Amino acid sequence: MDTAAQYITVTALSHPGLIREHNEDSLVAGPWTLCGTVTENPQTLMFPLGSPVVVAVADGIGGQPGGEVASALTVAHLAALGPTLDSEEAVRAAVIRCNRAVYAAAERDRALTGMGTTVAGTVVLPEALLIFNVGDSRVLEAGEDGLRQVSVDDSPPLPAGQRTTSLVTQAIGGASRFVAVTPHVRTVPLLTGRRYVVCTDGLTDPVLEEEIAAVLHEHDGGRAVFELWKAAIEAGAPDNITLALVGVGG
Repeated sequence: MDTAAQYITVTALSHPGLIREHNEDSLVAGPWTLCGTVTENPQTLMFPLGSPVVVAVADGIGGQPGGEVASALTVAHLAALGPTLDSEEAVRAAVIRCNRAVYAAAERDRALTGMGTTVAGTVVLPEALLIFNVGDSRVLEAGEDGLRQVSVDDSPPLPAGQRTTSLVTQAIGGASRFVAVTPHVRTVPLLTGRRYVVCTDGLTDPVLEEEIAAVLHEHDGGRAVFELWKAAIEAGAPDNITLALVGVGG
């Protein structure tokens, strides 16, 4: 990593889209959380490079009770645990803890039985990033060599000609009885000049990857986040849209 890098910028936005009545998405950036909120103006936060900084989104599962509760619980736990997430093992344990917390909340309130959420994010360390997810929310890496997905979708194989699906093969919560999760966790080097989009499928379902890449090629910061949100809106925005753009500066 470039030793001149001294800070992390996180620019985020969350919006219900054009079809859903409520926003069941949540977001965490360091100690800050955004749950079920409507924002059309991107918000930018800066963090010193040093202690672990977690940036993640959680997409409450629609069609089941309490999606917004499950997503909010998940980001609250990640915010609280964020400073301790200094290894793949710590991240994996934190996501497993989120899963147990969602099931425990549903056990206390039977009206929430079956509530669930996806989660995807990154933890920024001084020399590396830890990428993690459960479900189909995504982390995308953008650099001079283009855009690539660095998370792993938990979704069934798609039939020929179908680009997206609303089905997930594992989630945080989401069942009437406890089901363990196996989080996807990987380490990538921290490189100045690379940016990371952490987002729910409200962005990646309606907006093609090449469109996302084109926006990131043309814009940075708040303008990039706004243009990505605008692209999802212009594509019909059938789902909640939540995204964060993570960058490293000097």
